[in-house]
Amino acid sequence: MALKYNLSKVYALSDNDPEFVKEILTLFVTEVPEDLAQVKEGIKKKDHKHAYAFAHKIKPSLDLMGMNVAFEEILQVEAWTKIEGNKKDIMETYKSIKSQVKEAIKEIKKDFDL
Repeated sequence: MALKYNLSKVYALSDNDPEFVKEILTLFVTEVPEDLAQVKEGIKKKDHKHAYAFAHKIKPSLDLMGMNVAFEEILQVEAWTKIEGNKKDIMETYKSIKSQVKEAIKEIKKDFDL
């Protein structure tokens, strides 16, 4: 069972509609990795606005999926973009988020046959 994510908010939002839950999970599995790649691109190119835009886009998904540590870390990425920090200062945080998302997606795919 799920250790990397918590669907209580998803079920509450969907009124326990399994079709809706599956749609949300499918969107998470397909879109968040692409958006994370864009965050990395922004970090690598020191394009803070680009990194911020995609970090901001991912933030509600992490919250909805109950990924509290990744959610807190994406807030750190947003804060980093605002101060226009150094790339080396945020890469470990980015790698942590990416790892958590990857693990959650692996579990979701297994748990929901996606």
